[in-house]
Amino acid sequence: MPNLLSICQFLATSLTFVALQNIELWVDDWQILSLKKKAAPSIEVPIARDVETKTKEGLMKVSSMERESVQMDATFMNVVGWKPSIPATPKPGSYDNAYGTSSADVPSLRSFFSRLTASTSHAQLKTKAMRDEKALQDIVLENLTGTTTANVFLRVTTAVVKTHIAAQFAAELERATKKPPPKTTKLAILTASYDEIAASAKENPVAKGIDIFASVLPGKKPGGRVFIGFPTHQTTGAGMHLSAPSVIPTVERESIDLNARWVRTWNFEMLRVAGIMARLAFANEMADLSTKIKRATDQNGHGTKVTKDEIAQFMPEALHNLKTFTFGESTPSSQVSQIIEEAFWTAYKKPSIEIYSTRGVLPTTKVRLATENLGGFVEGIPVVPEALVDSSFVSKLKEFGLITEITIGDVKQELEAKALTRDQLIQFIGWAGRKAITGDIDGPTINSLMDVAVAMTGEVEGSGDIITLGSIKNYLNVSKIPAEVPIPPTTIPFQFTRASSINELQALGWEPLEVVPWLRFLIETNANRPEPQSLRSVLFAAQVLLILSRSWDGLSQSSKATVVSLLQPIAVVPTKSGMKKPGEAFFASVKLFDDLPTVTSCPGVKEKFLAAIGVRKTVDLETIFSRLLSPTADAKQGEKPTNSRHMELIKYLASVRDDIPPEDLKRLKATPICPAEAGPKGMEATQGSARLYRVSEIFEPKDALRNLGLPILQWPGPPGSYRPGSLEGRFLTLLGIRAFPSVPELIDMMASEDATSREKSMIYFISNHHINGYAAFEVGSSTKPFLPLQGDDKRLVSPAECFTNHECAVLGFSILRRELHNHANKFGVAMDPPMTECVNRLVAKPPQSRREAITLFGYFASRLGELGQNAVAKIADARIVPVLAKNQTSNGYINEKAGDHKDLRHLTPRQCYLGGSSNYADIFDFVDFGNEANAFLLKCGSKNEPTKFELAALACKEPARLLGIMQSPEKYLNLLRTLADDLSMLKRDKILFKQMRQSQFLLGSVEIPGNKENVKGRRLSGLQSADTGYDSDPEDIEDAPIKQWQLALPGQIVVNDDYNGYRLFKSSLICAPEEDKLETFYLALGAQTLGSLVQEDLRLGQPAEKQSSAVKLRSHVLERSKLFLHEYSRDNIKHDSRWLEKNLTVQAVSSISLRRSLRGHNLSHTEKRSAAYTHDRHNGYTLFITAGSLDTYQISLALCKILLDRPNQSAYLTFEQFLNLNLYQLRARGYNVERILRAKAAEQRIAEEERRKQLEVEQQQIKEQEELWRQQNQLVSAAPARERSKSSDKPMPGTFDSDSPENSPTPRAKSPPRHRPKGIFSGLKERLGINSSSDEVQDQLQNFLDGPKPPHDHQSDNPPTYDEASKGTVSKPGKGTEQVSSPHAVQQNLLNAIQSSRAHDSSDLFSPPNTKEIKEQATYCDATPSQNITFLADASNGTRIFVDKTIASPTGFLAQNVSALNSFAVLLDDICDIYSLSRKAMHIFYDESGATIAFNQNGSIFCNFRFFAQLHQKKMESGNPEGRKEAASYWWVVVAHELAHNLVKPHNSEHSFYTENLIANYFPKMMAKAAAYASQVPNPSRRALASGREQSLLD
Repeated sequence: MPNLLSICQFLATSLTFVALQNIELWVDDWQILSLKKKAAPSIEVPIARDVETKTKEGLMKVSSMERESVQMDATFMNVVGWKPSIPATPKPGSYDNAYGTSSADVPSLRSFFSRLTASTSHAQLKTKAMRDEKALQDIVLENLTGTTTANVFLRVTTAVVKTHIAAQFAAELERATKKPPPKTTKLAILTASYDEIAASAKENPVAKGIDIFASVLPGKKPGGRVFIGFPTHQTTGAGMHLSAPSVIPTVERESIDLNARWVRTWNFEMLRVAGIMARLAFANEMADLSTKIKRATDQNGHGTKVTKDEIAQFMPEALHNLKTFTFGESTPSSQVSQIIEEAFWTAYKKPSIEIYSTRGVLPTTKVRLATENLGGFVEGIPVVPEALVDSSFVSKLKEFGLITEITIGDVKQELEAKALTRDQLIQFIGWAGRKAITGDIDGPTINSLMDVAVAMTGEVEGSGDIITLGSIKNYLNVSKIPAEVPIPPTTIPFQFTRASSINELQALGWEPLEVVPWLRFLIETNANRPEPQSLRSVLFAAQVLLILSRSWDGLSQSSKATVVSLLQPIAVVPTKSGMKKPGEAFFASVKLFDDLPTVTSCPGVKEKFLAAIGVRKTVDLETIFSRLLSPTADAKQGEKPTNSRHMELIKYLASVRDDIPPEDLKRLKATPICPAEAGPKGMEATQGSARLYRVSEIFEPKDALRNLGLPILQWPGPPGSYRPGSLEGRFLTLLGIRAFPSVPELIDMMASEDATSREKSMIYFISNHHINGYAAFEVGSSTKPFLPLQGDDKRLVSPAECFTNHECAVLGFSILRRELHNHANKFGVAMDPPMTECVNRLVAKPPQSRREAITLFGYFASRLGELGQNAVAKIADARIVPVLAKNQTSNGYINEKAGDHKDLRHLTPRQCYLGGSSNYADIFDFVDFGNEANAFLLKCGSKNEPTKFELAALACKEPARLLGIMQSPEKYLNLLRTLADDLSMLKRDKILFKQMRQSQFLLGSVEIPGNKENVKGRRLSGLQSADTGYDSDPEDIEDAPIKQWQLALPGQIVVNDDYNGYRLFKSSLICAPEEDKLETFYLALGAQTLGSLVQEDLRLGQPAEKQSSAVKLRSHVLERSKLFLHEYSRDNIKHDSRWLEKNLTVQAVSSISLRRSLRGHNLSHTEKRSAAYTHDRHNGYTLFITAGSLDTYQISLALCKILLDRPNQSAYLTFEQFLNLNLYQLRARGYNVERILRAKAAEQRIAEEERRKQLEVEQQQIKEQEELWRQQNQLVSAAPARERSKSSDKPMPGTFDSDSPENSPTPRAKSPPRHRPKGIFSGLKERLGINSSSDEVQDQLQNFLDGPKPPHDHQSDNPPTYDEASKGTVSKPGKGTEQVSSPHAVQQNLLNAIQSSRAHDSSDLFSPPNTKEIKEQATYCDATPSQNITFLADASNGTRIFVDKTIASPTGFLAQNVSALNSFAVLLDDICDIYSLSRKAMHIFYDESGATIAFNQNGSIFCNFRFFAQLHQKKMESGNPEGRKEAASYWWVVVAHELAHNLVKPHNSEHSFYTENLIANYFPKMMAKAAAYASQVPNPSRRALASGREQSLLD
């Protein structure tokens, strides 16, 4: 919980300016604080004419002002100021300790020099603050919930401000603040006048120490703050709060925004308004102060003249006003106070301001500034009072040049004009002394001022003695000579030098008056002075002796001798016998005899001084004893003495105690010198006893001791005349007088037979236990019986034999009288007897009824914290719990009225259970003695209910009895369920768990068939009738099978995980309850699953010729298994879909039959199936299906056993639903199909990462080849310089010559195939093993790669082979060998071409036709056909499919070509793998017409599905590997062509170069892929992959 004082101060501050009247703070139904605010009617504040009400920039103007007084009352709980005490002991090893020694051993330099500093040091102030804080905390702790009321009075000045801003400024400000600036607003400043501060002063120390209004009064730290609704961190720098709701704060609302352009201007103007308001408020305060001064002057009868009395009277208020409106530095922004102060000083048009002077409140133009206290004696000029000179406000007046000073010439002229009064003389002397010390005035100037200065010493101006300062030689040092004694005329009276220091007086040329000259002056002028000031006067003589006594130690020996010689012949010592000379007087302590002239009326005079001047000190002790101890002359024999001479003796001896020898003290202690009181009742001290007692045998005179009958010292006088702290009392204490009786004496008195004496002594012992320190005596160890018992007034016992807790009486212990329970600790009586004794009595005498048990156990429950482990162990094994036999009462408790308790038995707490239980009440012993008693039994080993270990042990030992008691299999199953919940805990007890596995305590069910079912079974043959056993005929309901529960061993019970097997063999099985929790429990104890007992023998027919249905089913099963397993947790899944894809094979056979047999029984059953599976360790799982219609439930039954650990009927039906429904229907049923698609995307990302790694490997190989190439070239000598070509264009590396096929294409005329020239691609097809007779395919591919070729007349030679081109062996006729380009550079470009491919992210693609002129050949034209396609769908592997926008029905196209599109997408994936190309960069598009086989759009490759459908689809669907090889080689070359476009856009020789190099470099991978196609066994699942995913694509 936060600090309450901080919360209260925050609430008080928040109430200052808000429109609330009351705030209360409650904590847990306790009212911590109540704040109330009351306001008086407002008063209008006049605005002077010469006030500039407009601000500096003219945006705002003060139109009116008003003032109101506010009172805030706070009633708070004292706990607000409570602080926990924290020890302030220094930590060991702190910096205060010296190195190797403690600070107490070696004094530090700080402590040494601190002795030389001023007495009021920081440590003393800190100690005082800690002392005050401790005193406050003591007051608060006495009554934390008490309330204290505090109040505070404030003054609120409110101004109405009108704004005049331009439209542009308003718009900019509205844009910055989101609201328009107000036309009219209000500002308020909160101050506290002097009267209001005085009215807010707190007399209550709690209210003064706990300052709720600490932050409300602006005069306290940190000063005034700016309120924007609530207080901000910004201070005003002056003693006033500023409420400016229209000021724009920062975003945090903790300070004013002075940074933003338009907001800064607005806030500056607002602060200037605050400065104008402060100036008007200051003028109003000073006007009120001036009115008060005039009123006080009239009341004092001074007319219109303002005197110093009035100035001094209102000086605090003037100081308060100036301090309130003095501006310091504001925080955190110092600009705030600067702006307000600037407006404050410039608010008036005239350079003048009101100031408090010696003539009242006047403008600064009429007031002068006196140096130091000059204005105190120069009354003719209004000056600033001394108290205001050092104020910050006056300093600013000096700084601004608004006030001037007075010169010394003015002072001298004023002194010559009139005589000084008493006060003015004091001021003048002080001023002159200070000036003389500082050297501001030299000696001649001082003398000139003294010569003209004359003063009148009268109280009334112009009366009294005249003092001419020019004749003064001495000043009075009151530390030696008081001011009221007569002094020589050359000495100035002390009253005029009181305020001046000795150095100042000496600077004026004056010397101090010494004692010897003063005493000589007194003696010489003694006859001329009146009686009161004559040495004949007792009072004056005593005063003179006192002055001499105080100065005696400081006098020199010669001065002392002079004083003695002056006083000895004069009767200057006052005595009882009149004025005596020093040698004739005795000390005042000698009061033994009345006729001695003892010194009187000389208080404070030192004995050493009196002895030095001759005063006598003592009387002879022998004389004293002989005169005082002798009987009086008029005493008769046998008569009791009535005098009080022993008092005189004691008083005298006490006065001279320090002078009494030790032997005399021993004699005084051993001698009976004091009588005891023997007077009548009420007047005991008036008469003494005949017997005298030693002082150590009697007691001090006290009424409490008189009531006890003790011998009391006779001390005549009124009651209370004897004081133990007096000199006589301390002396008697030294002699051994007794102040109170001892504890053994009081115990003897309390054990006496007199009841009155017992009562009085006990009352005295209780009431004076703390005062007399009786706590130091162990009263409880006393064996005397003196304490009364409750209920037995005649018997007394010792403190150890009784106790205060009445509940322990149930154990036979005695109880102290109730009236003495509050004082039991004083007598040493314990609250409870020792726990060991209580336990022994409980075990020895256990309770015999439930009522006794409740009482006894309840008492022990109240002392649970005192029960140790040994006591608990002893009680836990003791038979103390009374229990009746279960057949005695219906509720199990003892019948209290029954007289025969034959069936009552006692059990130990460990054998009992608390409360009641509907399940175990008949099995275990449950008791209930109430909450308190039950808590005691719970501590001693009882439990609320049996533990799982106890239940399990009982179930293993007596399962049949337990089942019989529960009378319901369901209740018994509930018991087993509770054991199943803690199976892991039961396994820890290995012995118990082994016993559970071997005990016949598990409950299983056996299904007994009905009569009609038996008839049907007999009518049908064997167990083959199981499928027809469930007849839904209503008449069979009466003869439905019956489930019989029976106890069995865990090994005899089976868990039904195969419903079909259960349906066949249920009559021979004991089954566990069909609950997951119980099945797990049964299996842990040794039960077997039914699936492990049923043996299946699968018999298969011949494999079918066509496996298309098997392939299609495999694809469908793999897809649906992902969705199905997604709904299961990993713990329940045996194999996931990835594993299934690698290890599952589907095969169609002619027939399937399944024979089931139950192990251990001669039972079997055979049925025909449409689906079943087998498992081979080498070949994995094979799912066999029959040709024709398929039973999806049997497929689900087989697959769930492969996928799940413990499949159930729900799993079979769910997977059957997944197989039957399409994705749309599954999504409509709430299955998240999109997750599977996202999972596929994740797989593609992994494949993409593998592709990237492969590209990195190839990049590294290129670098290695480059390094090898560089090393080889260094060994070859430089070739001769070649003649440069005349053309400026350099031939590209690897380009063909002018006789290249590109420049000399063959005519386009048709020719027989055998005469067709074979290009490079036909050779590639032969090398790949593709012998296609389709010339159309060859033509389209060649046209696609070479582009359109113009007719040409002659044929050119074939281009060089790839080996030649890559090795650089191409040569030109008639020229030297040309250095070929490095192959690594070509390979790097090829990799760049592949890496430049990217995915096409847009759903549309449109590229208009364009024609580019090729500069190498003017007749060459590169025509790119226009494309206008849009996104349609994603293939099964994620490849994006686009179609021409002109197609009439895209959906119909998709439905007709789903299988073909998926096949094409898979083929393109293989091509991407060859090139290590990202699969996302490959796309499929379809158009109905056009010659575009493929195109490259900014790195995205698009392949035309129309060409694939017409050229390759039928061959691939046939299942012949040759068809796939042909299609792959075709599109491998097409993709190479498009990849080359990533490097070269036009179809030129450079493009052909990179196309052929791509083919050459990736030819080995294509060969490997073709070989894989050829060696692949026809896989029905592979061939039907696309058709199997047809529905997925449609979804």
